Amino acid sequence: MIDIHSHILPDVDDGASSLTESLAMAKKAADEGIRKIVATPHHENGSYVNTKNQVIAAVDYLNGQLQLENIPVEILPGQETRIYGEMLQDLQAGKVLPVNDNNYVLVELPTSHVPQYTTQLLFDMQLAGYKPIIVHPERNHEIMEQPDKLYRMVKNGALTQVTAASLVGRSGKKVEKFANQLLEANLAHLLASDAHDTKKRGFYLKVAYKKVKSDYGSDYMFQLMDNAEAVITGSAAEREIPERVQKKRKWLVFR
Repeated sequence: MIDIHSHILPDVDDGASSLTESLAMAKKAADEGIRKIVATPHHENGSYVNTKNQVIAAVDYLNGQLQLENIPVEILPGQETRIYGEMLQDLQAGKVLPVNDNNYVLVELPTSHVPQYTTQLLFDMQLAGYKPIIVHPERNHEIMEQPDKLYRMVKNGALTQVTAASLVGRSGKKVEKFANQLLEANLAHLLASDAHDTKKRGFYLKVAYKKVKSDYGSDYMFQLMDNAEAVITGSAAEREIPERVQKKRKWLVFR
């Protein structure tokens, strides 16, 4: 398996706090069958700035330590960049790091809302040759209340990545339900861990893929897996025609 979103680099954000924890995470990933992990530390989110050169250097260091410990996991470079107005210009200037330094870009939205410029920026990124991936949309409050906003972004070409822990109920019932609704509506193109440690925010990829196979079929599971491979190689991801999330109507009772 390939994990395209993790916080495994030591002491760079709110993920692994030390090399020891990074190695423990890698061992846990290997036990789950994960062989490649994209390190995507937070970038430009108001708390952390992890530049392209810093990330690449940290990835090289961690890979060296993994080899010394004989842990069969390879780390690839990336960033989880919080969306901001100048993001495209910084991508073109080499200040924002796409996944494995190709053309897929992880885009994080604020938890509470979707900035007004989001749809246009994602479209402009595609015109410039990039492929934006909206990470964990199932946890965005505005998207949960107004899923048509995500539908329009996907219809315009953006991809999305649902977190494995969300899908298997580790982030609460409401998030779990919405994550499944995104899969049902063809609004989820990738699964990833967003792992920060080995306990509270672990990988859960193996069990999440098992759930996809059980609930949605082998074809969907393999499509998600193939898309993870496509992201790290820069090739085309598979996608189905998106549908709108069907929200239950609230009936008013008149007496």
